[in-house]
Amino acid sequence: MPFESLTADQLEKAAAMLKAIAHPMRISILKHLDDEKQLTVTEIHELLGIEQSTTSHHLGILKDKGVLVSKRDGKNTLYSIRNKDLNTIIECISKCAC
Repeated sequence: MPFESLTADQLEKAAAMLKAIAHPMRISILKHLDDEKQLTVTEIHELLGIEQSTTSHHLGILKDKGVLVSKRDGKNTLYSIRNKDLNTIIECISKCAC
């Protein structure tokens, strides 16, 4: 979809998603979820070395803004990136930060 054809609502949603992503810990979370991976809160907090409650907080923000989706798997909740095209943004951020 060309940029010019985006509605005001679509632009608002895109801006909210970018604001949600714009945090060092959330970028790290997304980097761990690239390539269509699905991880639990426990797996993510162990990978990042931060408290589980902090991890849950960041996951909640990303999910609320439409960046992530979750699904139940027994006692666990698996998180993944909602749209694989978001991986392009994460890659771009990684390259541009170097």
